[in-house]
Amino acid sequence: MWKLVNGELIHTTDVSRVKFRTNISKKVLDQLKHIALENHTHINYLIENGLENLLSEGTIIFDKKTRPKDRVQYKTTYNKDLLENVKKFAKNHELFINDVIESSVKYIDLSNVKSSDYKHRVE
Repeated sequence: MWKLVNGELIHTTDVSRVKFRTNISKKVLDQLKHIALENHTHINYLIENGLENLLSEGTIIFDKKTRPKDRVQYKTTYNKDLLENVKKFAKNHELFINDVIESSVKYIDLSNVKSSDYKHRVE
């Protein structure tokens, strides 16, 4: 992101974001990649939107027996507060974070997703 300081633009790191690595279904990632390209956004913005909506619902239905077998490592950045809430939510529902992330895909609201230009914003 950029900050306007004394009339000059200064490139800064968004300190509200943290790096996080997990394993997610390759099929789900491929779907998200396709959706992101069609909607001019990034995969992590889609995931964040789905997670926010899932957390606002407050419930999750997940069958541990149907966990995908095609999980691959996925590294990205998330909003720090959102990630903490997801960790608590997963623990309270006795799930892994990647289970919650995969389930959150069903809750993505494309009308409310950040665009790919969001990371280049000026504050």
